[in-house]
Amino acid sequence: MKSAVETLEPTKVKLTVEVDYDELKPSIDHAYKHIAEQVTIPGFRKGKVPPRIIDQRVGWGAVVEHAVNDALSGFYGQAASEQKLRPLGQPSVEVTEIPAKAGEGQLKFAAEVEVRPEIELPALDGLDITVDSTEVTDEDVTERLDALRERFGTLVGVDRPAAEGDYVVIDLKAVIGDEEVDSVSGISYQIGSGNMLEGLDEALTGLSAGETTTFKAKLAGGEHEGEEADVTVTASTVKQRDLPEADDDFAQLASEFDTLEELTADLREQVASIKKSNQAVTARDQLLEKLLAAVEIPVPQGAVEAEVHRHLESENRLDDDKHRAEVTEDATQALKNQILLDTLAEQLKVKVGQEELVEYLVQASRQYGMDPQQFISTLDQGGQIPAMVGEVARSKALAVALRSIEVKDADGNVVDLTEFIGTDEEDAAEAPAAEESAESAESAESAESAESAESADSPAEAPAEEAPAEEKKPAKKAAAKKAPAKKATEEKAADEKPAKKPAARKTTKKADAEETTEA
Repeated sequence: MKSAVETLEPTKVKLTVEVDYDELKPSIDHAYKHIAEQVTIPGFRKGKVPPRIIDQRVGWGAVVEHAVNDALSGFYGQAASEQKLRPLGQPSVEVTEIPAKAGEGQLKFAAEVEVRPEIELPALDGLDITVDSTEVTDEDVTERLDALRERFGTLVGVDRPAAEGDYVVIDLKAVIGDEEVDSVSGISYQIGSGNMLEGLDEALTGLSAGETTTFKAKLAGGEHEGEEADVTVTASTVKQRDLPEADDDFAQLASEFDTLEELTADLREQVASIKKSNQAVTARDQLLEKLLAAVEIPVPQGAVEAEVHRHLESENRLDDDKHRAEVTEDATQALKNQILLDTLAEQLKVKVGQEELVEYLVQASRQYGMDPQQFISTLDQGGQIPAMVGEVARSKALAVALRSIEVKDADGNVVDLTEFIGTDEEDAAEAPAAEESAESAESAESAESAESAESADSPAEAPAEEAPAEEKKPAKKAAAKKAPAKKATEEKAADEKPAKKPAARKTTKKADAEETTEA
């Protein structure tokens, strides 16, 4: 087989392939066998019809068409691999020549496909990254203690105008013109949460129980989503949250500790741990931002459009131009990130260990609410495991890159992130997952795209996007954890319970059982 590549655009190439008859012959033999099992010809049993009879009764054209359709994806994948192409979408294939008769001729075809562009990354050791200090202040501890107290607070009715932080039981009615388009009654809302209608917080502030006011707002959902309506809100009751006193009794109620002093000491350790974790998050995010700012990344528009179409079609919003623009922007940025991280993983020769891959897949299965074994089996049957390896490699690439950079805090002190990004020695000790790296994932994706060579569908992709690997708490060895996501750490900071030992379970249990009650 011979192949050649012509660059059409920075992100698009034309691959021409010539296949000799001898290389196509196994597929031709398979075509004869398959057709023999399907046709009924007097004097011959099914499956036993000789090729010459098939040529006479069915025709050579049907045979060679069957053979080409069967072999095309394999030849495309082989040629793409030999030419070291990194496809980012489905190829458009045109067959230009087929064998004219049995025993002679060639198969020739051309495939146009969008590929990962070549980009030049800056030297990692020349990048400056600064993160916040891990110093814990008394205000940090007080804030964490107050958050715990709120979990054990009680709601008490008050006879005064509502203020920020109060809980108000409300009735809402939305009217557009003369038509009432929506209404709800008896729902509880905390002023300042901002999770309902825009302008609701302002309307409720200063409103006493039994009072009504009207304001204008754009509806957030339903048939009239985005349309402006006149909203009438009535406050039925106003309640404030009363917090328990921060004393030894509260410490015993909310944790395993006997005294408030012991509890606050543990909270201080928790805050320090969270700040340390946030340093890794900030360093990771800064590194990605600096790399993106330093490199011009051409984006394959066809791949973006395919992803946008898939996304909008799944939401049944193909005609929503405003949403299309938003999704296009997100898809473009996501593809830029992927191209950069794939290049970084390749440059750093990132390998994915078996343990790292399994841990990522188990975490992803939880996000999809599936049994881990069933989830992994489904991915394997769909040929998605190499894509998962690629996801882990991208996440790990940032962690490996951070090992080459001196990260400092705001005070100029060098920050040790080994706990979160691991070491080269640890990676060397881990067995690579069947030698699969970012490159092998791309090769597999190339072959996968070939299976639907003339399909308009978007390429298969891992369950994902905002990357499950980046949502896990950082850990020392797992690649998915070495590049922790900012969102995950912030949620950890907001939700973590006191007492880092068994008390964490005790506190959680109590807090869940004794959620805010009403007095």
